[in-house]
Amino acid sequence: MTPTPEKKKQATKTKQQAAAEDLALDTDLGWAIRMVSSAFRDVATESVADLPGGARAYLVLVALAGGEPPSQLALAKEVSLDRTVMTYLLDDLEAHGLVTRRPDPRDRRARQVLITDTGRTRLGEVRQSLAAAEARLLTDLDEDDAAQLRTLLSRVARTAQRESKAPDEAAC
Repeated sequence: MTPTPEKKKQATKTKQQAAAEDLALDTDLGWAIRMVSSAFRDVATESVADLPGGARAYLVLVALAGGEPPSQLALAKEVSLDRTVMTYLLDDLEAHGLVTRRPDPRDRRARQVLITDTGRTRLGEVRQSLAAAEARLLTDLDEDDAAQLRTLLSRVARTAQRESKAPDEAAC
């Protein structure tokens, strides 16, 4: 049985509607990332405003709180900062008593970076402020959805970090 002209017209209209829905902003990954990034930057900036170095300092403190003290270079790579920027940032954090540096016992030419007790305390305070701001941003998600979003974003972020050029390579 051959479709009637009316059925063909309706099928074409349905395909056009589906194509239009695929192009809608609320289904566009770039738009979603931009909106979330912008909103998060606003709430995060406010939450970390009291840290010397702001959001960059927060990332450094989080990276340091997790375990074995990294070298300055390894830390710069982990948080995707240029090593020169990292040096100035660490100078500032050290001046405020939030981090300390010591020679690496395995390589005396390298310097390990350690978070201080004061740094851990400040990180805890900032994390509480940031958690409240994040909760406002994630208000439309239940706990499971929020946890899944964090997991998925972390996976995508690791992929993006692997795909991006290292800070030192970008200058080449």
